[in-house]
Parts: sequence; structure tokens; C-alpha cells
Amino acid sequence: MTLAASILAGDRLSLARLLTQVENDSPDGRAALVELFPHTGRAHLIGVTGAPGTGKSSLVNQLALHYRKQADKRVAVVAVDPSSPFTGGAVLGDRVRMRDLSGDPNVFIRSMASRGSLGGLAQATAGMVQVFDAAGFDVILIETVGAGQSEVDIARLAHTTLVVEAPGLGDDIQAIKAGILEIADILVINKADRPGVENTEKALKSTLELAHPTQRVFHHHGRYSYATVEMPFDAKLWIPPIQKTVSTEGRGIPELVEAIARHAEHLRSSGDWTARERARLEVELEMLIQEALVARFREEVSPQQFRQVVDQMVQRDVSPWEAVQSLLNGRSK
Repeated sequence: MTLAASILAGDRLSLARLLTQVENDSPDGRAALVELFPHTGRAHLIGVTGAPGTGKSSLVNQLALHYRKQADKRVAVVAVDPSSPFTGGAVLGDRVRMRDLSGDPNVFIRSMASRGSLGGLAQATAGMVQVFDAAGFDVILIETVGAGQSEVDIARLAHTTLVVEAPGLGDDIQAIKAGILEIADILVINKADRPGVENTEKALKSTLELAHPTQRVFHHHGRYSYATVEMPFDAKLWIPPIQKTVSTEGRGIPELVEAIARHAEHLRSSGDWTARERARLEVELEMLIQEALVARFREEVSPQQFRQVVDQMVQRDVSPWEAVQSLLNGRSK
């Protein structure tokens, strides 16, 4: 039995092994993704992002507990951690903070290193999400590092994106500086028992008035792009609601889950679910094409030729643009 077949049969050990192979981008991992892809497309992907210190991990923990105990859904969590500068591994250890979920066979938590990728989302995250989807998990929670502006990367992966804020972080709205409010489907004010929650809510509401609800922001290849979602004429626009939570006490979690369910229903009724799925796969395809072309280029250009062109650039004999043309036109084995 292949690794992919074992996963479809519900083997958790095979699932853990494949996740490691996908993260390491091994040939076996790629082959398994090809075999599993026809079984994907059923899970609800929920992204959780926001500034550091807003309590994203605690919120994800409470969401997973609610989906398990109240809705009896299978839940997977992908926690993208900052990379260790020495080993390249995940250093935050979100699984340590999610002890309430341990021992549940219908919950699978996986931490992975961002490895310096833009938006704190490693390129392997999309592959991991596909594995969990094919394995039959109903809800997949994707928590990002909250590294700043490039967190909009989450928009290309998730159906529903939660942007988490918290009062008392030294600024009314941290996400305004980060430029990630545009990708929010639901705004969450966590730690709502703290002073200043009214100011945070007021600032969020005023910022929402400036947002354009018919556009989705995608960030890939180092630049932002806007995908206008075509919707039926009579479809109602989705205005991101603001939900208050205190994740350490579980307060506001049922209301947040209800808002997530309303958003999923809106996506399906408006046709936006299909539009987002198409946009997500298109971005993933472009990313894989770029990787494949760079790998092929490296194979066709000798290291000596590459170093010679770099030397010419250092001497200012050729510009970077001329160097690219030289390598593309004269590449050899």
C-alpha cells in the first residue's frame, strides 16, 4: 500500500510521515500529493493572522476545541512558526500551547518552519493543507507567525481569513500598519477584557469603511495583486463583522464560529467559494512554474558560467538585466 493510500485509509503514522516529506519537498512527497489531489477540495480552510501578541495560538486552540466538542468535526492545525536561524526548524512550539487538544484522534496539529519565506508561510504549507484535506479533515486552521505586512499571503490559501487584533499593543490598530486588514473576512478583537477595547473597535469600524469589499488581495512573487471577484448581480456583499473574544476563557468563541459559518454560507451562495478556490490554485500553479523554471535554469547553466556573469556584474561590466539576457540566451550544460 502506498503512503497516499494509507492516509486515505486513516493511518495517522503515514500522515505524519508524509507531512515531513512534503515539508522537505522530497520526490516521494510530490508523488503522494499527485495521488491525493483528486481527493481534495472538501475542507474549510480558515486562516488566522495578525500582529504578534494578539493571542492567535490561544484562539486557534479554542476554535479547534469548539469544532471538536460542539460540531464533532475533524480538525487539523497548521502552525507556521518562525525559523531557527541555526537549524531551520520551528522554534515556538505551538503544540506545547495546545495541550487541551492532545490525545484526540480527530485532531492533528503540525508546526512547521517559515524558513524566511514571505508572509511567514512556507511554500510547503499549501502541500500540507492538501494532505489534511485528502485525509478527511473537515476544518483546517492555518496560523501564521504574524510577521507583518506580507501576512497577506494567507489570503491565497484560506477560504475564510481571520485578522486578530488586541487592545493595548501600543497602537490603536496594529494591522493598519501591516496592511492586512484588506484581506480580513472576519475581524477578531481578542483579549477583549483589556482596557481600550472600545477604541480598538471604533478604529476598526472606521477602517472598514475605507475597504473595498469586492476585491481580494494576493501577495506572491514579491508583489501585491488584486483579484476582483465576479459576483451575481443580486448577491449581497460581505462586510467583515467584528467579533470580540477572550480566548483564555473561551468567551466569544461560539459567536466567532457562527460568524465563520455565515461566511462559508455566503461564499457558497454567492459563487465566491469557487472564485477563491480558482484564484488560490492559479497562484499555486504560478509559484510551482516559477520554481520549476528556476530549477531547470540551474541545470542548464554551468556554475562556472554563472560565476563569470556575477564577476562581470561586480566589475560593473554588465548590468543585472544584461546578465539575465546573457544567461538566458547562452545557457549550456
